[in-house]
Amino acid sequence: MGGEGARWDTARINDLNEILGFYSLSYWYAWQVTVLGLGPVWMSENEEAKQLVGKLLESGSIFGFGLSEQTHGADIYSTDMILTPTENGWVANGPKYYIGNGNVAGRLSVFGKFADTDEYVFFLVDTQAPQYELKKNVVADQMYVSAFDLHDYPVTKADILHTGKAAWDAALATVNVGKVNLGWASIGICEHAFYEAVTHADHRVLYGSKVTTFPHVRRMFADAYARLLAMKLFAARSADYFRQASDDDRRFLLFNPITKMKVTSEGERVIDLLWEVIAARGFEKDTYFEQAASDIRALPKLEGTVHVNLALVLKFLPQYLMASGEYADVPVRQDAADDEYLFAQGHASGLGKITFAPWRPALERYQHLPNVARFLEQVDAFTALVMSAPPSQEQQKDLDFLLTLGQLFTQVVYAQLVCESAGLPRPGTVADMPGLDDAHIDRIFAVFVQDVSEIAVGLHGQASATDAQREAALGLIRAPHIDPAAEAAFVDEVVGLADGYLMPQ
Repeated sequence: MGGEGARWDTARINDLNEILGFYSLSYWYAWQVTVLGLGPVWMSENEEAKQLVGKLLESGSIFGFGLSEQTHGADIYSTDMILTPTENGWVANGPKYYIGNGNVAGRLSVFGKFADTDEYVFFLVDTQAPQYELKKNVVADQMYVSAFDLHDYPVTKADILHTGKAAWDAALATVNVGKVNLGWASIGICEHAFYEAVTHADHRVLYGSKVTTFPHVRRMFADAYARLLAMKLFAARSADYFRQASDDDRRFLLFNPITKMKVTSEGERVIDLLWEVIAARGFEKDTYFEQAASDIRALPKLEGTVHVNLALVLKFLPQYLMASGEYADVPVRQDAADDEYLFAQGHASGLGKITFAPWRPALERYQHLPNVARFLEQVDAFTALVMSAPPSQEQQKDLDFLLTLGQLFTQVVYAQLVCESAGLPRPGTVADMPGLDDAHIDRIFAVFVQDVSEIAVGLHGQASATDAQREAALGLIRAPHIDPAAEAAFVDEVVGLADGYLMPQ
C-alpha cells in the first residue's frame, strides 16, 4: 500500500482510534473520513490514482468520502451525482452532503452514476478545482462536515476508480473497514469521561458522606465499568477476526457491524450512567465530559444507524445458531502485518451463507460463574424461541419486530467474543487489561443478564408478537446475581481510578 514499512495494521489503528477519541472526537473525525476516502482508491485497479493519492498522503494531505446526499442520506441506491459523457471523458454535476474534510481534502472519493448507462461510479475529485463549490459546514463544530456541489466538473479516465457493481462493492467494503473505528473512538471517549466522573464523585461530599458511598452511585459506577470492560474486550477480539479474514473466513462481517452498532450504543449507556452520577457538572465548559456527552451521541448514528446494522446482523442468525462451520482457532493478532484482505473483499453478497464455528464453548468456559450460567439459560430460551416460534412472513416485513429479535441475537454474539477475549492476553497494548479475573467476567454478565431481560420484555410487548412468542419471551427473563462482597470489591476498584488521569487546564 505504500513505502517500506507502510501497512494497514488494524491492531495499531485501533490504538490510534482510542487515543484520538480519548482527547477529542474532532481529531478523530479528520482521521476517520480520511480512511473512508482512501478506501475506494486502495480497492481500485487504478494505479495512477493510487500513486497520486500516495504522494498526497506522504505530503500530509487528508481525504474524504463523498457518498451521502441531503435528499437520499447514505442510500446508495439513489444518487443525484450524475456523470455525463463528453469528448474527453465526462462532466459531473450534483450535490453531496455530510462529507467530512470537504473543505481541504487532497482528494475526495465521490460516488455517482453515469447518465448514459445508469451504472454506479466512484471517481476522484479535487476540492481546489474551480468547478468544486464548497457550500458550508453543516455542523457547528471544529470538525468540517461539508456540503458541496460539482458544476460541470471534468472527469477523465484517470479519475475513475470503480464502475458498475465494483463501485457498489467498494462503497460497502469501505464502510466495513471504517465502521470499526467508531467503536474504538467510543471506547476512548468513555475512558476519559470515566476518569473525570469518578474523580469528581470521589472528591465530592454530600449530606456528610462521599458521593461514592451512596448505593445508587456505586451501582451505576459498577454497571458503567462493566459495560466499558465488555466494550473493550469485544472490540479487541473482533479485530483478531478482521486480521485473520480471507475468502474462506468472512466471519468478521458479522462482528464488524456489532463493533459499530453495539459498542457505540454501549458507549452512550456508559456516558448516561456517569452523567447520572455527576449531574450538573457534566454541563460545565471546563470539563471533558461536556464534550463527551455530545460526541458520544454521534457514533451510533454514523456509517449506518444502529437499526441499519441490526438489520444486517440478522442476515447471519440462522448460520450462526447452526454453528456448522469448521475453522482453525483465531489467535491474538498484534503482529506487524498488513491487513490487505480488508481492501480486497470482493463481492458484498452471500452474507447469509457465511458459516460459524461452535460458539457455546466460549461461554461454557465460564459457566461456573452464576451470571454466565443464567445467561446461558437465556441463550437456550432464545434458541427455543427462534426454533419454536419463528417470525411469520408478515413479521419478517415488520422491521420493528425484527430489530428487537436482532438485539437478542446481538447479545449472544457479543458475549461470545467477550468470553474469548477474556482468556487471551494482549501485553503491551491498550487492549491489555491485566488483573481481569472471574469476578470481572461475572459482573459483566450481570449486566448482560439484565439487558436480555429488558429486551425480552420489549419483545413481549411488540404489537405484532404472537401468544407463543410472548410466552417464549417471558422465558428469557432472569435476575442477575449480585454478591455483596464481590460488588464492594468491584466498586472499590472503580473508585480507585480517581485521580488516575487529570486533564491539564
